[in-house]
Amino acid sequence: MLNHTRNRNLGNNFTVGFFDRNRDDVASKGYDPSRLPPGQYLTERFPVLHVGDVPTYETGEWSLTVSGLVDKPFTLTFDELTALPSQTITTDIHCVTKWSKFDTTWTGVRVKDLFATAGVKPEASHVMGHAEFGYTANLPLVDVMRDDSLVVYAYDGEPIEPIHGGQVRLVVPHLYFWKSPKWLRALELMPADKPGFWERNGYHMYGDPFLEQRYWGD
Repeated sequence: MLNHTRNRNLGNNFTVGFFDRNRDDVASKGYDPSRLPPGQYLTERFPVLHVGDVPTYETGEWSLTVSGLVDKPFTLTFDELTALPSQTITTDIHCVTKWSKFDTTWTGVRVKDLFATAGVKPEASHVMGHAEFGYTANLPLVDVMRDDSLVVYAYDGEPIEPIHGGQVRLVVPHLYFWKSPKWLRALELMPADKPGFWERNGYHMYGDPFLEQRYWGD
């Protein structure tokens, strides 16, 4: 029993030491340490995390539908999406599995511009992002109406790799990255909040990384 307790304490000390050293590295590299949320570590890699298979698309196969509480629901092809006025943002991203990556660059179309075309009805308050294989993520409407909330098709000036969500994913960078679903296929305007895939499986309904809103009760 004493050995088990000692090993557990050594593991805890190693974890705390790693996070402390990583946060010191953030400052030593000239970054403002306040950019790194509590409980996160900075990485230069782009870890790959997803559920299920990685989809592939034939030319012309992908589309995006805007539906629900809108005046004019519509569907866009990939060519139609990329022909719209685009925005490029450089932003930090934060995964619920505790890694953060600074200064990632994404290009796409603002969600608010898509919704302006659709005409959002006054009773709409939330959005469900629908992705391949039935994956969903719920978001407050006010969050996806921010200027930095994008439907993106390029990362670092290149098409998004399929493992990172290509052809198209959602990016809502101020929330944990599971709220930015890969392989996006639809945005549904809703009259109230309801849980998406991970939210039904214990993840937080909102997901603010600076409040460490990872799981139910956080």
